[in-house]
Amino acid sequence: MIVDAHQHFWNLDKVAYPWLKPEHGVIYRTFEAPELEPLLRDAGVDKTVIVQAMDSIEDTEYMLETAAQYDWVAGVVGWVPLDRPSEAYRLLQQFTRNRYFKGVRHLIHEEADPDWIVRPEVIEGLKVLASFGMTFDVVAVFPNHLKHVPFLAAHVPNLNMVIDHLAKPPIREKGWEPWASQLAEAAAYPNVYAKISGLNTASDPVHWTALDWKRYIDFARTHFTSERLMFGSDWPVANLAGDYQTVIEATMSVLADYSEEERQAILGGTADRFYRLSE
Repeated sequence: MIVDAHQHFWNLDKVAYPWLKPEHGVIYRTFEAPELEPLLRDAGVDKTVIVQAMDSIEDTEYMLETAAQYDWVAGVVGWVPLDRPSEAYRLLQQFTRNRYFKGVRHLIHEEADPDWIVRPEVIEGLKVLASFGMTFDVVAVFPNHLKHVPFLAAHVPNLNMVIDHLAKPPIREKGWEPWASQLAEAAAYPNVYAKISGLNTASDPVHWTALDWKRYIDFARTHFTSERLMFGSDWPVANLAGDYQTVIEATMSVLADYSEEERQAILGGTADRFYRLSE
């Protein structure tokens, strides 16, 4: 089973996405399930996880409504106000009744404060999230946020969290440190996972190849092992530097010299376990 553990939908007529502007080019329009469905079929992808694209209740409700309509959607990563723990608790009581609701994400990189995620009230909100058995997707855009992951992992040890997009390593610049050291430090905590996703938009947008990714993915494999790594397309953001098929093909190319067991974990098994997709 292949699981795309990171894709988005947005409808500009139903939900407000203030971050999405005309300068975003090809992704500045509505993207919904009927457009993705044939791409999944062609790529041999069985299930997906829809990840929030806005810090709003409306976006979460929109994703849950979409999940109920398509049998290939296995889960939804929504949003609650983590900096308002009491309100987060109330909303989680509501959302966790829905079988598709698997976890929470917050657009940390849109916050003016790069240290927003380690504020005391947010840590309390994450503890509330953990009490419901939910997961947390960390938008750890390097270099501002990855450094905080060990702190989160230590202070909320019963919260399983996943670093989106390997924290956007400096692929375009062929950079390495301090990204590598920070990722390795985060991987030392058993409750921290990572997504092999969004790497094409961290690369040269026109001339990238799978070889550009390999050293970064291999490094993540060394520290997380395949049991804590999962694949995601980051569609439709992926369209900024390619398309669904090119991302799939590049990922498969990088994983080609991994064992069958490792490939099965990264391409589906880890996501299934992390997000409890089979429950």
